[in-house]
Formats: sequence, C-alpha cells, structure tokens
Amino acid sequence: MEWFSAPEYWFSRLVLERGIAGVYLIAFICAARQFRALLGEHGMLPIPRYLAAVSFRQAPSIFHWHYSDRFFATVAWFGAALSVALVAGAGDLVPLWVAMLMWLLLWVLYLSIVNVGQRWYAFGWESLLLEAGFLAVFLGNDAVAPPVLVIWLARWLVFRAEFGAGLIKLRGDRCWRDLTCLYYHHETQPMPGPLSWFFHHLPRPLHRVEVAVNHVTQLVVPFGLFAPQPVATVAGGIVVITQLWLVISGNYAWLNWLTMVLAFSAIAGPVPAPSAQPAAPAWFMALVIAFGVLVVVLSYWPVRNLISPRQRMNASFNSLHLVNTYGAFGSIGRIRREVVIEGTDEPEITDHTLWKEYEFNGKPGAVGHLPRQWAPYHLRLDWMMWFAAISPTYGRQWFAGLLERLLLGDPATLKLLRHNPFPDSPPRYVRAQTFRYRYTTPRELRQDRVWWRRTLEGQYFPPVALPT
Repeated sequence: MEWFSAPEYWFSRLVLERGIAGVYLIAFICAARQFRALLGEHGMLPIPRYLAAVSFRQAPSIFHWHYSDRFFATVAWFGAALSVALVAGAGDLVPLWVAMLMWLLLWVLYLSIVNVGQRWYAFGWESLLLEAGFLAVFLGNDAVAPPVLVIWLARWLVFRAEFGAGLIKLRGDRCWRDLTCLYYHHETQPMPGPLSWFFHHLPRPLHRVEVAVNHVTQLVVPFGLFAPQPVATVAGGIVVITQLWLVISGNYAWLNWLTMVLAFSAIAGPVPAPSAQPAAPAWFMALVIAFGVLVVVLSYWPVRNLISPRQRMNASFNSLHLVNTYGAFGSIGRIRREVVIEGTDEPEITDHTLWKEYEFNGKPGAVGHLPRQWAPYHLRLDWMMWFAAISPTYGRQWFAGLLERLLLGDPATLKLLRHNPFPDSPPRYVRAQTFRYRYTTPRELRQDRVWWRRTLEGQYFPPVALPT
C-alpha cells in the first residue's frame, strides 16, 4: 500500500519528533520547578482538594490513584528524562512498538498534570502540546517511512491553530479590522520581552502593515499547507517566519515554538530521503488509520466552532485534549495595569510606613528593569498576575493564598520571584496596589534610564497580616 508511506517527509518527521520532545522537556521542567507553590499539598490550589471534587472521567489523571508532592515531582522529572531520551533519538533505536509506547507514556504523564493543573494550566498551548504529543505516537520511527496520513493530520493541527487565531481577531476587537491593534499590543501583552519596547516604538504605518500581514498569514496562508509541493513548503516556511517574529516580540511560552515545529509537516526535506525503508507492518497501518478516523470524527466540534459567530478562542471538547480549537488575542487592551505586591516589617501601619516591593521574574515591576526573554519557558504565576490585573475575578481562588505564603516566607513561593525584599524574616503585613504602566518614550529612556512610567491607580488588596 504505497499510498500509506511518505519517505520524502523523513526530515519533517525528524523535526516533528525532536521538536515535540523538546517542548515536552520544557513543559515537564516547568511543572517540576513550579508545582509546590501552585499545586502542591500546601499550594495555592492544592491538587488533593481538587481531586476530591472531580471524577476520573472529568479529569483523567494518574494522580487519582495516588498523590503526594514527592510522587508529582517524580512524575515530572521522569517525564523530563524520557523527553531527553527522545530528543536524543532513542525512539529510533528501539522497536516500533516500544517507540510508540514511549510517546504514549509521555502523553499520559503530561495529560495527568494538565488535568489537575486548574487555573495554572488553563492555557491553549497546554492543549496544543497534548494534541501534538498524541499525534507523535503515530509518526513511527526509522523502522518505517513516515505515514502520510499523520503528516496531513499535523498540517490540519497547524491550520486550526493559525486559522482559528485569524478568525477570532476578525470577529473580535475592532482594532484588528482597522489595523491599529499593534498601536497597543506590544505594550499591553501579558509578558513583554526585551525587544517589545522597540517594537512598540516602530512607526505606526509599519504597525498597520504588520497587522495586515498577520491577517494574510493566518487567514490565507494556512490553506497553502494542503497544496501540492512546493506551495506547501512555502506556506510552512511563512508560518515559521511569522512565528519567529512573535518569538522576538514577546513571551508566549512554547506556543510559537511548537507551532513552528508543527509547520515543518508541510516542508519537504532539504536533502533526499535515506535508503528505502521497510513497509509498515499491518498492525501499525491499522492503528494509524484508526487514529485518522478518530481525528476526523472529533474534528466536528472545532470545525463547528470555527464557523460559529460565537467562536471560542481556546477550548478542549473532551477531557483527553484531543482535536481542540485554538486562537489568541480576540481583544486587545489599550492600557496596561499591573498588580504590585508590597510588604512591611513595621509593627503598625501608618501614613509613613515604608513598603517594600516584591519583584517577579517576568511581569513588569521596577520601572528600570528591561523585561527578559523567558519563552519557551512558562512562568505560570507571572501570567496569572497579568490576568489578575485585568480583573480580580481571575485571582479570586488563589491571590489571598499567595499573600498568605509571602507572610509565611514560604520557600517554594519565594523561588518563583525575582526578588524577596525580606530575606531574613517574613514581613508583618503585605498588600497589593494597582498601577497603570506605559512604556517610556525614547527621550525619557535616554534621560531617566527607565523603560516604564507607572501611576498608582488604587488599592487591589488591603493590608493583611497572619492571625495572632
């Protein structure tokens, strides 16, 4: 059955498998390093409490059978180690069925984490990684030629991610239609990068060109992924280039990196395929075809979402996070607000109390700090602080818990911060203030050596202390 194999896409498979495994590695490291403060037994949103409220069917996870912080850490670090093995090519050194089990195990482990991650894991790139990771199970290894069906399903995933993002923009904020969204976006995006200030100060006509090009890239180019070669390669290359543009203009965890990896499913190999590979065994062909049928069936829900005038940006239609819908920034903020947490070790609060500010790793704080490049690493607390600044409802479940852990001097929580102003002992009181931030002008940057100007808007959370 020659139609089943696509040996000319051996390089595409190589990039897909190594790239997806690399993103898995980053995701598992993020989980291992951040979970105790966010989700641990004494975290802000404890996993044991969540497991008591949901069933296995609602949130499939191995943690339903057993949970402890030590077990979670073991799962996360084992997932990282297995990812390293696959990045190094271990999947090509074992029998085909073993390689498939390795990929399946990675998917099960990360699904188990995402399904208990609650708000900290409510991001579209989590579902994108899980869907791509499940697709990798059926890509095969060097024992067989790449299955053409799975290559096309990878393109279908890229299409949904790009086309969904394009549609949600046209249906959402008016500034996408009048090409003015980038007047604001580089300044108000969740986590600016080191070059975001410079992007913000590009000439406004160039910002309008950027938006227009974005519409073409997300609404027209994705159809080229399904065209004959070399058109598909050109379309895939355009996706990669535009995603690189997003990488250098902001921090979006591994969203852009994984999209680039998946776009290689449309890019024909730069060198000829290696020597002929054996025909795929019947059992492998049967599994791949069954997987293809499953994707076709499950595609009903994201397609319905795409054509709906009430399109949802990011949604999973099943608890396994398979065949999801994607999109981002259907609306753009015009002003930036930040929640700044402060503490004091003074015994009483007066008008003259000295408040010291906690610094976060990624989100803007001190006006003289240039934002750093963090992506593809994902700073979950920093991202949620951006949402909390938009509306207190985003922090209702966890913000008070964050303040409590600062009052306790919790080591796991303090590890998530850039600077702790109370290194010797915890503060007596903490509070949160809302500031309005804007980028400085080039002239202000030269004169004052600061990247931001900020203005106090009011109290976000009143001063609190531990009960005596």
